[in-house]
Amino acid sequence: MAKSVHQLHTEAFVVDTHCDTPLRIDEEHADLGIRSNEGHNDFIRMKEGGVDLCFYAIFTRTRLTPDQATVQAVRLIGEVKDMVAAHSDKVAMAYSVRQAREIKRGGRGAIMLGMENGAPIQNDLSLLNEFYRMGVRYITLCHSAHNQLCDSCAPKQPQWNGLSPMGKKVVAQMNNLGMIVDVSHLSDASFYDCLKYSKAPVVATHSCCRALCKHPRNMTDKMIKELAKASGVIQINFYPAFLSDQYGRPDYFDAADAYDSAMKAYWRSGKKGKKEIAELKMREAYIKKNFPSPSYKLLVDHIEHVIDLVGIDYVGLGSDYDGIEMPPKGLEDISKFEVITKELRLRGYSDSDIKKVLGENFMRVFSQVENMAI
Repeated sequence: MAKSVHQLHTEAFVVDTHCDTPLRIDEEHADLGIRSNEGHNDFIRMKEGGVDLCFYAIFTRTRLTPDQATVQAVRLIGEVKDMVAAHSDKVAMAYSVRQAREIKRGGRGAIMLGMENGAPIQNDLSLLNEFYRMGVRYITLCHSAHNQLCDSCAPKQPQWNGLSPMGKKVVAQMNNLGMIVDVSHLSDASFYDCLKYSKAPVVATHSCCRALCKHPRNMTDKMIKELAKASGVIQINFYPAFLSDQYGRPDYFDAADAYDSAMKAYWRSGKKGKKEIAELKMREAYIKKNFPSPSYKLLVDHIEHVIDLVGIDYVGLGSDYDGIEMPPKGLEDISKFEVITKELRLRGYSDSDIKKVLGENFMRVFSQVENMAI
């Protein structure tokens, strides 16, 4: 008798390689040990969604000075570890593939750290080494602006035409440490430089396919083929603007930015009065009315595009939860992850192939990176 979708999902090792949840701890003072309707991720909903390993992004905004970025990153790491320690019956920090799998076997969820934007390491390899010792296991080298390591995909004019001299040193040291090089947010030239200079496979922890959505954050078919050739993996992002050209319009980003600004002002002010709540509801209603969420099936279309292009071994899931204002319909938060398993089963994929997409592809690459460390 074939396994049920739920049995298959529970048996699989399910990985989400990118969640911006640390910002909710820092800015909203969220308690992740309590099931909430706020945001997309907490330890309860993670368990409900059958997600075994979640990477929390230590994100620093591009407007920060180098010293501010370093301090912010250290604080976020401390806040995540404090939150995990406060709910050790539900989750535990993991620092390796082996530890993550052991935590699942013990019935808890595993939390690991990635760094989004390499600004906190400044131009100092000793800071990179220290962040590794703190638990950071991948670095998204840049975000929405060029930095000291590489060019971002966002600005029109390049600064380095790929990796900077410091960026090349950082990639080499990340290889030595067993730290994953994350190519999401990078310019195309920076991506190809990472393939050139990294001895270990690289990962796009939260990106989509440019053939299906022309956003520069997405990867071209050529990039995906080269990534697979180098044994890397692309983890599909849940953000509608990266899933469909319908959401890549300026008016959508204007509305999303206004909602995001209203949300941040709401939390930072400490006010939860009628005026602040009304402003948030107005912004949210405008987005929902004018930009209805796409179906989660569109996300699976991106998964299938990668599979059709390079095979089953090079694609996974990186939600960007808590960093996006509107996830796909049916994937409103991390508790809904099982719908992906259901859809892949409906599309005729075998149980072993589904397990690869849910997490084993990423874990294979992660193991390779670990094993190549000095």
